[in-house]
Amino acid sequence: MLTCVRVRNFAIIDELEVELGSGLNVFTGETGAGKSILVSALQLVLGGKARPDVVRTGADQAEVEALFDISRDPSARARMVEAGIEVEEDEPELVIRRVIQANGRTRAFINGQMATAGQLAQVTSGLADISSQHQYHTLVDARTHLGYLDAFAGLDADLAAITEAHRRFADADARVQELVARHRDRGQREDMLRFQLKEIDDLAPRADEEEELLAERSLLRHAEKLSGVAGGAEHVLYAADAAVCEKVARVVSDLRSGAVYDPRLNTIADQVEAAQTQLEDAASELGRYARGVNVDPARLALVEERADRLARLKRKYGGTLADVIALRAKVAVELADLDDFEAALSKAEHAREVAREAASKIALRLREERKKAASKLSRSISAELASLGMGDAQVEVDVQPLEGRGGELDIDGARLSPTGIDRAEFLIAPNRGEAARPLAKVASGGELSRAMLAIKRVLAGVGPAGLYVFDEVDSGVGGAVAEVIGQKLNDVAAHSQVLCITHLAQIAVYGDAHFRVHKEVLGERTHSRVSKLAEGERLEEVARMLGGLTVTAATRTAAAEMLAGAAKASAGAGAPATARKDGGAAAQGDTAPAKGGKGDAAPAKGGKGDAVPAKGGKDGKRGKGKDAA
Repeated sequence: MLTCVRVRNFAIIDELEVELGSGLNVFTGETGAGKSILVSALQLVLGGKARPDVVRTGADQAEVEALFDISRDPSARARMVEAGIEVEEDEPELVIRRVIQANGRTRAFINGQMATAGQLAQVTSGLADISSQHQYHTLVDARTHLGYLDAFAGLDADLAAITEAHRRFADADARVQELVARHRDRGQREDMLRFQLKEIDDLAPRADEEEELLAERSLLRHAEKLSGVAGGAEHVLYAADAAVCEKVARVVSDLRSGAVYDPRLNTIADQVEAAQTQLEDAASELGRYARGVNVDPARLALVEERADRLARLKRKYGGTLADVIALRAKVAVELADLDDFEAALSKAEHAREVAREAASKIALRLREERKKAASKLSRSISAELASLGMGDAQVEVDVQPLEGRGGELDIDGARLSPTGIDRAEFLIAPNRGEAARPLAKVASGGELSRAMLAIKRVLAGVGPAGLYVFDEVDSGVGGAVAEVIGQKLNDVAAHSQVLCITHLAQIAVYGDAHFRVHKEVLGERTHSRVSKLAEGERLEEVARMLGGLTVTAATRTAAAEMLAGAAKASAGAGAPATARKDGGAAAQGDTAPAKGGKGDAAPAKGGKGDAVPAKGGKDGKRGKGKDAA
């Protein structure tokens, strides 16, 4: 969720900060006041292309900074980690800053760390979905449409199954291809493998042998010195005239004689005598060691030769003897396969066919489920479009086989991927008699924005984006259709944060938070300002939207009635059309506003104060409980 946007020296904005809440945030104001500039600034934060002409005249650089709450979005943290951005496991916030210099250079920062364009695109993917001036994001990217369809149909289990089946089929196919490739140069390959096997078997290395050889080599190389050192020590301690042990024995004898006069010397004599025993034992060990050291040049030559051969084997076939032994086992298996190629190939091809049949069964079942869901999804979105003033518009969710590419896995001529053998695309025919075309090719920005709204309402809670932005959704509409658009936006805002720029009061009254964008001239410069409206200020802004420059008592009363009616409709609304497997969308009559008549929607007209609806907060206004989720 986007919680704060800060902009400096961007177009006619010198400096402003906007704090956003959950639910529906509406922005209104006179034409040219700078409402769409906020959307342009947000697009830059999300990785959009930067132009130097956005830098405010006289400034060296423009800055846009956005703060996102990602405490409930573990995927955002995962994208940061994948992009190489340092992030703590429980990090609740994501701060993105974009700097555009007057010379055209740009810089991006993610949580204070400088980031590349690729890192920025990776981290911001899925944070927001923008519909503004033909700058559309996720829903016009056909690569995302299959995911929306699968989520609408509730195919998570089938998707997990086809992913595993694809992996098994790919592994089995790779085994067949490996055997076939080996067979092409079988003779040459077999000669090489037999040479490798013989070279390793001739030495028959053991994994722990190298350490033993190195220890023995060190002993043999220094045998003479070691024998001399040990023998000399034994001589000094025990064998020589007046050896250490002999002298210590005399000390013990002297102490014992003195103990006749002072028994306390016996304790010390015991200690010295124990030391004498230890010295005698050590001398005995040194003697045995010296006699056991064998100066053997022939054995040394053999040890050094084997150590050298093992070292060469390691350099040739692996970093350690364990690697060499592992390679030997692999070579033996491959030789066995070559010796019995036909049997091995037959076994591998059978395994591949079993894997193909399993994948085919799941993929074809998945295709049938998708086609059924596509029909329901098409009807649901088309019904939404009708309620949005596009009665002749039809949406088609087109499911087609994935086109094969040479050398890839296929089922019934379609390429098998980890998501199956299908691709999906949302097509729209805005007018009767027109052919359905991809969403991105719809000419009217207003129509496309409404198509986005319809799709998002039907797929409420399914899309990856936590923020939806609408800039042209009210283009070319008014009256009852505008009121329905407001209700639809209200429904989408029950699941995702929504930012909507509108010129129509019928839409603005549904906002959980209402911001007014206006221009003011200070000295020789024009400045754009954004103000969050309190209840009284909101009433005046809605009245201005209804009555133009002159706000009268009648327009204020009408504005109050609209605000109260929107609050009542929001509090009493049923569940919006959410993604569900049975086809999901409510009928058009379910989503249209209550048609009871003006008297039904209007508040008691005791006075201006009574007419203003109480909207203390999102819970009070929207009444989003279990029924509205």
